[in-house]
Amino acid sequence: MVNWTAEEKQLITGLWSKVNVAECGGEALARLLIVYPWTQRFFSSFGNLSCPTAILGNPKVQAHGKKVLTSFGEAIKNLDNVKKYFAQLSKLHCDKLHVDPENFGLLGDILIVVLAANHSKDFSPACQAAWQKMVRVVAHALAHEYH
Repeated sequence: MVNWTAEEKQLITGLWSKVNVAECGGEALARLLIVYPWTQRFFSSFGNLSCPTAILGNPKVQAHGKKVLTSFGEAIKNLDNVKKYFAQLSKLHCDKLHVDPENFGLLGDILIVVLAANHSKDFSPACQAAWQKMVRVVAHALAHEYH
């Protein structure tokens, strides 16, 4: 279990209330696929991922990015039990999809970049610290079935 301070919870939920899930989710997944191209192998059914322009314009990337970030938002509603919230997704990514758990941390790092770029006025060092903790907690929860 993770201990969250009242300030961390406020910083996470406060910023989250301003996030456009579809826009930021699509951008985060697209950036992951562009910056770390080896992650594309998990998305072969998405069609054209041949270049950054194709990835950014790919509707399947945008839709899945929204789905990923929607799930992230549900975890924010369950900050006191993120591991339990992600238990089924962890099992799916481990047993069926065989995703390298390091990729969860990479996506978290990308999400930090996207949040900072889209919410620069609100993304103070304290906010960044809270969000860094959040993405690490989510990455650890998603990697739980791998241990």
